[in-house]
Amino acid sequence: MGEGYFKQRNGLIAVDIMAACGVMTPEQWSGLGQAARENNVFRLKMTTRQTVVALVPEENVEKLVAALEPLGLKVAPFGKVVRPVKACPGNESLCPRAIADALGLGIAIQEKYVGQEVPKDFKIAVAGCPRGCTDPQCADFGVRASGQDRFDVFIGGRGGTVKPVHGVPLARKVTAEQVLGLLDFVLERYRSLAQPYERLCQTLARVGDGQFQPPAELLTSPGEEASEFARFLQG
Repeated sequence: MGEGYFKQRNGLIAVDIMAACGVMTPEQWSGLGQAARENNVFRLKMTTRQTVVALVPEENVEKLVAALEPLGLKVAPFGKVVRPVKACPGNESLCPRAIADALGLGIAIQEKYVGQEVPKDFKIAVAGCPRGCTDPQCADFGVRASGQDRFDVFIGGRGGTVKPVHGVPLARKVTAEQVLGLLDFVLERYRSLAQPYERLCQTLARVGDGQFQPPAELLTSPGEEASEFARFLQG
């Protein structure tokens, strides 16, 4: 596991800073700006993964990073890990199109899984409506809202390459809680089946998506089981 420090050709160090799926409080924004001024940061740049890259002279990196912790910010993990989660502003406060709380789910996923070790970097995207603004079908594990607390899940997508891959459907209309169970399952299978440095899409192409078919109990909520049993009794 590594951290997001990248030396640039001009000698500056790019420090990749993560928050809660890109969401910061005014205090965090102003605090980050103050830390940037005090440490001669050249520029701050938002990334497609909803992190902030600070371009800082190498001699000021440690002081900048030390200023992040009191703000509740940290350097993003990088390498063979679960990367920071990309989630749209999909809740009723931030987006009129949201049909489920994608942002809340994305933050919960990031808090639980970010930095966990995997065979190759693992990207997660969560979207709050069928528009899919965060490109969930181009993520290793993509989640797209399909109803109130209902989500469709895709695995094996890959963007950011000259040969992008769309993820394959794993589950339809599952709850947020079930999404977490499915993610546990997919990560366990990925760690078990992948070759070293193999992205999930490559593992799926090699072993087949049948190896990632989740057990029935991960796809059916307790309420649905009760309803099905009641229908059986009435039939």
